[in-house]
Amino acid sequence: MLYDVSLTITYEYDTAADAGRHVLRIVPADLPGEQRVIASSLSIKPEPTERITRRDFFDNACVEIAYDAPLTETEFRVTARVERFEPVPVFDVSPSLEGLYQELANLGAIDNTAPHHFRFSSERVGHHPEIVAWARETTAGARTAYAAAQAICDAVHRDLTFDPEATMVDTAVDEAWKLKRGVCQDFTHISIAALRGLGIPAGYVSGYLRTIPPEGEPKLEGADAMHAWVRAWCGSDMGWMEFDPTNAMPAGLDHIVVARGRDYFDLAPVKGAMRTAGSQKTKQAVDVEEVG
Repeated sequence: MLYDVSLTITYEYDTAADAGRHVLRIVPADLPGEQRVIASSLSIKPEPTERITRRDFFDNACVEIAYDAPLTETEFRVTARVERFEPVPVFDVSPSLEGLYQELANLGAIDNTAPHHFRFSSERVGHHPEIVAWARETTAGARTAYAAAQAICDAVHRDLTFDPEATMVDTAVDEAWKLKRGVCQDFTHISIAALRGLGIPAGYVSGYLRTIPPEGEPKLEGADAMHAWVRAWCGSDMGWMEFDPTNAMPAGLDHIVVARGRDYFDLAPVKGAMRTAGSQKTKQAVDVEEVG
């Protein structure tokens, strides 16, 4: 499946800002066997004083930029053509939760894909007893790690309401859980907290979601901005599996990956600091169109 992706993020500053440095993670990833970036471009206005392309610990592509002159607005624009490959059929060969714990105990790998990095508290997702208790109740009948992960993501979709006005980018997991409302970031963080609470390694995926639904089907939630979903390690035989709790579906052909990490802190589209005395406004526009 071929998609054309476009993203524009703009920032407007009340007073001139300077001495800024940012890290951008907004360009679709090239992932062998999953998706292929045929062409992509990232334009930045105004042109930064410094621009460096590198990869982070989790092997995500990053563009680091710096400004040393005052500016009143910035614009980041991505255009890309991406081929997304058909996922292989899923056969649940994952172990029970007890079997998963044993596999983890015997697993010595600590490379960037190792599940050990995704088992415990991270910057934005800590230990949340209420969510863990809910997760145990929700997965009481699940016989495998994969079934438990799927049950969690389906239940998050069932028990939370998508509401872009309810939370902000820095809303804590506990607050979103109490509200039972939020956006894809909140759905994903709550899913991660629940999965880790059960002992299932879980991480965060940022990306894009197709904006045009199939004929007769509703538009998917979160499609007009960058999207987020969850990945869960379901044992050595299945490895990492990805679920979209915002839409109660497996991540598949409609999901275009940008980056993978532990939580939003690792993968914020624009992360950094700029010296300014005033406030700022930001807008984001995303479009994903199927082209073949």
